[in-house]
Amino acid sequence: MAGNKSVAFISGLLLGSAIGTVTGLLVAPKAGRETRQFLRKSADALPELVEDLASSVQLQADRLSETTLRNWEQTLTRLREAIAAGQAASREEYANLTALSPQDGGREENPEYDDE
Repeated sequence: MAGNKSVAFISGLLLGSAIGTVTGLLVAPKAGRETRQFLRKSADALPELVEDLASSVQLQADRLSETTLRNWEQTLTRLREAIAAGQAASREEYANLTALSPQDGGREENPEYDDE
């Protein structure tokens, strides 16, 4: 979920930057020749910018993947421990219930409850 938000944020940042740059160039009080030169230089730098951005996004995705895997492993460990504890408690309760003598109707031998 956080990864989708990061990608959306970065995409929005790039799109906003591109729109802002184009808008700024179109309304800037420069001569056409200067504007074209600036656009050419910007276009030449664009592949490097995209490569840097792609590397950054890949790094963030790798970190997110590692974090997710670590969290998943911790969750599995806790789940296994909880299952083992539940099984142990179930075995203990079963042992307690089967320890009751079937002759006395399932009641533990306790003088308070003796009818005799």
